[in-house]
Amino acid sequence: MEQVHRAIHEAVLEAGPKQLAHLMGMSHTALLNRSNPNDDSHRLNLEQFLQILVHSKNVEPLEHLANTLGYALVPQARPASKNLIEALVHLAAEYGDVSRLVHDALADGRVSPFEKANIQKEIGHVRQSLLVLEESVKAA
Repeated sequence: MEQVHRAIHEAVLEAGPKQLAHLMGMSHTALLNRSNPNDDSHRLNLEQFLQILVHSKNVEPLEHLANTLGYALVPQARPASKNLIEALVHLAAEYGDVSRLVHDALADGRVSPFEKANIQKEIGHVRQSLLVLEESVKAA
């Protein structure tokens, strides 16, 4: 966890403690004290941690936290939006492909490894189409 605390402190210093503290509604002294990894008497709360991430636009502390917990933080690429109707129709078509594959796979009473792989691939297409629809709704 020490790496997380040090990354938070670095994010505060790089963002400028006075400007960051102003955005967070606290004094820069309080922010520096709370983010100081060598001071156990003052600690940030979750809301302050999140504000540092948002206002500093520095995700390194979050990456260290994820790493400490055994995860990796991977940025998500947002797909381009489409016409809302086009995005919805494409999603329905992809969902139909999954339904067809599952139906065909169950015809003989068992699902082979090859059929599982094809179904999972199509499920990935549905997920991607759902993300496109989500972006299209935001852009509408």
